[in-house]
Amino acid sequence: MAYGGTGSIHWSFSAIFKATSFPQVIVTGASFNPHLWYKIAQAISTEARGIFNNGQLDGLTLWGPNVNLYRDPRWGRGHETPGEDPLHLSKYATMYVRGLQGDSYEGGQAKALKTSACCKHFTAYDLEKWGTASRFTFDAVVTAQDMEDSFQPPFKSCVQDGHASCLMCPFNRINGVAPCGDHNFLTKLAKEQWGLDGYIASDCDAIGVMVGMYARTPENATALALKAGMDVDCGTHLQNHSASALGKKMITEEDIDRALRNQFAVRMRLGLFDGNPLEHKDYGRIGKDQVCAKEHQELALQAALEGIVLLKNTHKILPLSKTKVSSLAVIGPNANNASILLGNYQGPPCVSITPLDALRNYTSDIKYVAGCSNAACGSAIGIKQAEEAANSTDHVVLFMGLSLDQEREDFDRSDLLLPGSQQELITSVAKAAKNPVILVLLCGGPVDVSFAKTNPKIGAILWAGYPGQAGGHAIAQVLFGEYNPGGKLPVTWYPQDYIKQVPMTNMNMRADNATKYPGRTYRFYQGKTVFPFGYGLSYSNYSHEFISKAKKTLKPVGLKAAHPASHYEIIETKSKECQKLNFNVTVRVKNHGTVEGRTPVLLFLRWPNASNGRPRKQLIDFTSVHLKAKETTPVEFAVHPCEHLSRVTEEAKRVIDTGSHFLMVGENEIEVTVAEQGKHEL
Repeated sequence: MAYGGTGSIHWSFSAIFKATSFPQVIVTGASFNPHLWYKIAQAISTEARGIFNNGQLDGLTLWGPNVNLYRDPRWGRGHETPGEDPLHLSKYATMYVRGLQGDSYEGGQAKALKTSACCKHFTAYDLEKWGTASRFTFDAVVTAQDMEDSFQPPFKSCVQDGHASCLMCPFNRINGVAPCGDHNFLTKLAKEQWGLDGYIASDCDAIGVMVGMYARTPENATALALKAGMDVDCGTHLQNHSASALGKKMITEEDIDRALRNQFAVRMRLGLFDGNPLEHKDYGRIGKDQVCAKEHQELALQAALEGIVLLKNTHKILPLSKTKVSSLAVIGPNANNASILLGNYQGPPCVSITPLDALRNYTSDIKYVAGCSNAACGSAIGIKQAEEAANSTDHVVLFMGLSLDQEREDFDRSDLLLPGSQQELITSVAKAAKNPVILVLLCGGPVDVSFAKTNPKIGAILWAGYPGQAGGHAIAQVLFGEYNPGGKLPVTWYPQDYIKQVPMTNMNMRADNATKYPGRTYRFYQGKTVFPFGYGLSYSNYSHEFISKAKKTLKPVGLKAAHPASHYEIIETKSKECQKLNFNVTVRVKNHGTVEGRTPVLLFLRWPNASNGRPRKQLIDFTSVHLKAKETTPVEFAVHPCEHLSRVTEEAKRVIDTGSHFLMVGENEIEVTVAEQGKHEL
């Protein structure tokens, strides 16, 4: 098992082989840059082919991306995903799958698969081990409304827009049914309705897990999975029990043949039956020289830079001056640990440098104190030494956060605070330092750092996630102004009190005032945040302005109106009736700063109110633009009202409300009115 340089991709190496280690997915998600995601996946698939062609990779089926919704901040695998927004995840899924499989950025399909992508975990999988709940036994109770507008969109996009050749079903049950044994999910929805051209794999031993929980016997589980449409068992269950199930006439040879056809069709598309892989007309020339290629390592650095999020910068303490900073205290358990940069499903990177060593390139006078032995920070035995270092240097950079000991597969967090004595160490050092200190957070999931946000002695906060092999260099470049940070948080950062209100097992996305349930993610959460979704500062100041501020009125023709007339029912978002409503909006983006920078541009929709289960607001499109100092550029967005202005009812029907809708970028918005003729369901 190895990594492929992304976190959350399964590879199988027949030998230890270094490969480019890109940032963990949550970090690249913070870039909001679809083209970057595509290029990363391209590089991974190229290196996979290079290793395969060199005889050191057992296959070309890469089990990623993980596009489950980051529903709860405690989820141990949340950092494997791009974030909490379904549109954001959907676009990531599409671009990443296209890059892995060799399709064009625009979606043109290649004749042969470069590698096979597998979108996981289909669906509503986002709990590992929390209290007495386990992913192996958890029954996720999901409403039809939440399933339609929150959990399913990324997987639908994987198949219909990305043309993924695989979906993976998870361990948990959904509304009492095991997904790996659900014919409605695997066959009727994924294969027939969405048009999956490929195979469905189980998560590893998910079929065996069904026994006793959902199936009476091993043969029952075998029959349920095969007849549901599952084609590949990650494990030995089918190997051990298919013959018995066949002998008991619980399955047929046709069930087995169908699974084999889907498996072998993908292997044929990969060219595995075309003879010598080095003679493959499309990918045979990719050699081991492409593994750890210079351009891939430069891309890993670019990805880390674009994903770093500046959360606080009081009095513009950052960037640090290369000429004025003569001494630096580097403090914290995450400062001198290269492995922590890689995240999970990691393997040996091409190169690796710690943040501490990267900072040595900017000043020779560095005092390093770990303060704690690891991120758990059971006791901050080095506080006094850290205080002395802070008091005797110009500036202090603290590297704190989490590690895979706190957030990983099969392990969810129990709270949102920094572990152990980290807060004590941070505040003690900040109090002792000559100048306000800089706090760098290395963690995948959100943490409640309200104490640091409000402490005037903590001048800057930087979130770097798990930034991959080039993370040390990327952090140093941002701290010393060689790169202007522009990342935006792809998840809501909640206060610690949130977890006291919300059990992790409650799958409901929408708030419920009657039970004081606050809702989940920026779309429905009604409480206070530490930092909101989409938040991120820069060394520049950007402005956003709609070029046309005129109110726009849409007059649907041919859509079925509800009675009384309050919405239109949308049967198919791409119907000719819907396409007639499409329009473009242009946003003028200006960099008012004195340095160049890249910034995401996020287009949201909001309704006049959040009644009838409407989101508070909803991301409907985004892009990333690079601007020189003082430069202005127009950014055009295509708005598809049947898709972007619609909502989902409790019955999982899509409708577009009559009346006002508001498009938002930053603090600016324009009104779009749908003429009052009714609501429409998709």
